Amino acid sequence: MSDTAPIEHPTRLTADDFTGADEPLQLFSAWLEEATRSEAVDPNAMALATVDAEGLPNLRMVLLKGFDERGFVFYTNLLSQKGKELDAHPKGGLLFHWKSLARQVRIRGPVERVGEADADTDFATRPRLSQIGAWSSNQSAPLESRVALEKAIAVHTAKFALGPVPRPPHWSGLRLIPLVMEFWQDRPFRLHDRIEFRRNAPGRPWSKTRLYP
Repeated sequence: MSDTAPIEHPTRLTADDFTGADEPLQLFSAWLEEATRSEAVDPNAMALATVDAEGLPNLRMVLLKGFDERGFVFYTNLLSQKGKELDAHPKGGLLFHWKSLARQVRIRGPVERVGEADADTDFATRPRLSQIGAWSSNQSAPLESRVALEKAIAVHTAKFALGPVPRPPHWSGLRLIPLVMEFWQDRPFRLHDRIEFRRNAPGRPWSKTRLYP
């Protein structure tokens, strides 16, 4: 994972308000801000869960590139395995694990594609070699050799030698709209704190429940 871009946070809530928080996005913002100071590498790394055509779960690490009241955004090749799975079954799960803080956040909900303008803006912020890579990699497809990938990179480097690299049509962003968010804090003797926020639909009020460890 790489190419971490600055993330815009909504209004801050102090991490000390964990169990008393009434709204999960402000709490998430506070935890992410603290993780940004304590995690050595990629505090915005998250596991993304999908299911395939047979209902078999699939999991991989991606980078959170932004979040707000609309949801949590990441970018990918839409023809990749995760892209195809989310196109067929547009629901997913996210997991943040910040080991330095002994905290986890689990998020579940439907997934939608971001707007073209948002995708263009994010692609333009990426290093040029990463942009070339987005054109060169047929993500998740069989690769005959490393040499084949390097040849594809050379071809696209020459193709886009002059001027900005345009965003590939198969590369865009996906937004997971949270319906369930669980905050987990490690405690001694496995008597952890767990708070779950849940709502029936986007824009609806959140309910909060404390869970047994």
